[in-house]
Amino acid sequence: MVDSTEKPRLSKPLLLLMATAISATVSGLYYNQPLLPDMATTFSLDDGLVGLIPSASQLGYAAAILLISPLGDTMARRNLIGYLSIVMTLASLGVFLAPNFAVLITACFALGLGANITQQLIPLGAALSTPETRGKTMGTLMAGLTLGILLSRIVSGSIAEYFGWRSVFLFAALLAAFFGVLLWTNLPKNKPNVSLTYPKLIASMFALIKKHPLLRESALTGALWFAAFNALWATLAIHVTNEPFFFTVQQAGLFGLVGMSGILGAKLAGRLVDSWGPRPIMTCALVLVALSFGVLAVWGNHLAGLVIGVILLDLGVFGAQIPNQVRVFSIDPDAQSRMNAVYMLCYYIAAALGSAVGVKVMSLAGWEGVSLFGAGLAALAILNHLRNRT
Repeated sequence: MVDSTEKPRLSKPLLLLMATAISATVSGLYYNQPLLPDMATTFSLDDGLVGLIPSASQLGYAAAILLISPLGDTMARRNLIGYLSIVMTLASLGVFLAPNFAVLITACFALGLGANITQQLIPLGAALSTPETRGKTMGTLMAGLTLGILLSRIVSGSIAEYFGWRSVFLFAALLAAFFGVLLWTNLPKNKPNVSLTYPKLIASMFALIKKHPLLRESALTGALWFAAFNALWATLAIHVTNEPFFFTVQQAGLFGLVGMSGILGAKLAGRLVDSWGPRPIMTCALVLVALSFGVLAVWGNHLAGLVIGVILLDLGVFGAQIPNQVRVFSIDPDAQSRMNAVYMLCYYIAAALGSAVGVKVMSLAGWEGVSLFGAGLAALAILNHLRNRT
């Protein structure tokens, strides 16, 4: 939150820079996924150990949401983003140069910490926006986030194909340094209104949960639909590589391109929420999520049914995300970073639980069981959302 003497405006070039930086930063979390077989060969890892590589990055990201994100309310965000850019640059170089597995895992964890840049830029965008344009701003920033996740695997795989897996992280280091300089040069200076010691800052997040019913409702609703979303994506490859499809792993990965519909959902919701308000947009989006699992349950053994179901799911999830975040950021302008930390922490906990339970349900009840599980979570999200009138 900026002080009363300085009210910088969010220009279109600055918004584009922030969205592009979010895309480049979040990509760093996912570069390792297509590279795992090559990394396993380099360090002579078995399947159990190689799985720790992506886990380390995600654990670092989750730790940063809890322990670093709240600092955006008490520190100038430009300074904090600058420090995080240095961390991400050095961590990427650490992966590039890693001589052994221990250094690799440590660097991956630090890379996840540095990627907290994304969770600083999103509340900063909300703070720099007017209430009338906040939805459009969130739509643009979330579109950048989605695009980064989707393109990361393509970029890393393409670079590694010609230059080896280590070169991907040299590229990531150069990209982090480049955007670090651009953000430091172009982001406005701000003086936060909150002055708390670090222990009190972290403890205050729990006070915010207790104080604001809308934060609790938004976090729980988002957690429910994101658990359903991750249950689907954790089991989709298992489903399509078995009968009746028998797709290859590469073919299964192409379903990620279908997820591009999420960008359309984010942009559309961002435009509509400014004129219609968050509540009706969220209701429509959640209905799409529930409908998607109905389509997947009935026609999930047909390619057309799968594609339509995934499109509806991504449209619904990202279409609901924007108005939900707009509501969260509107609760307390002086606590936007902590609000976002609470919200995103619930999101990632739900993602982990949804993925784990989804895989277990798949083993017990097959694809139909996963679809019904997702539909049940979507129904609970709708009911929880309708209980609140805000």
